[in-house]
Amino acid sequence: MRALVINLAHETKRLAFQTAQAESLRLELEIVPAVSVSQLPGLAGEMNWDRWQRPLRESEKAALLSHRSAWHRVIALGVPTLVLEDDAWLMPNAVPLLLQAERLPGLEHLSLETRGRMKLLGAPHPQLPTVRRLWLDRTGAAAYLLWPEGARKLIDRSSQVAALADAVLVETPGLLRWQAAPAQAIQIDMAAHYGLAPPIPINSAISSAERPQNSSRRQRFTRFARQVQMGVALLRPGTERVELRPQVD
Repeated sequence: MRALVINLAHETKRLAFQTAQAESLRLELEIVPAVSVSQLPGLAGEMNWDRWQRPLRESEKAALLSHRSAWHRVIALGVPTLVLEDDAWLMPNAVPLLLQAERLPGLEHLSLETRGRMKLLGAPHPQLPTVRRLWLDRTGAAAYLLWPEGARKLIDRSSQVAALADAVLVETPGLLRWQAAPAQAIQIDMAAHYGLAPPIPINSAISSAERPQNSSRRQRFTRFARQVQMGVALLRPGTERVELRPQVD
């Protein structure tokens, strides 16, 4: 299976981990050079950065542009492709699940990960019970299988509303989202949360930066509207809130 890993050039230890992981799982790995903050002035000019719920950190803008590069590459490849951030840790059963999921009808995006938060899940896929409809999520940009049609929807949405990469994945209207249940990936910084020993040390450059506080009235209203949408989603019949755990064996 084809896999794209988003990696900053100086993160050599992370890339070495991803290369070894891909070899052990027999993934065909391709590097998508991550956008750095220093590159933003030349790349971010045409994005609508003021239409999401709050101002973005410069590192968050760079992360979105990096994922957009991966989405464009999925379209160019023309096949379902695994997209990874370079701190994504895949579980042993991830690839067998992916090989089954890529042939299923009705999927455009399949989240593999969990991050200690509740997800709103619907019914299992009729052909693969370990894949469930994903109706509401808060995170999920570290490890996901993406179909070309899903990539087109994500690019269109992020062109209109530039947001956190996670938010684009969970808020894009009409995107057919699904979830691996149990989860098949975590970010390495969540290893201790699940009682696992991290394979390499990880520090987040995004979360360590101070968040901008000058939200506009429009951004505050957008945030309120999103909270209402999330509340309505919780009333959807046939769903349940689940905190997934990774399948470690």
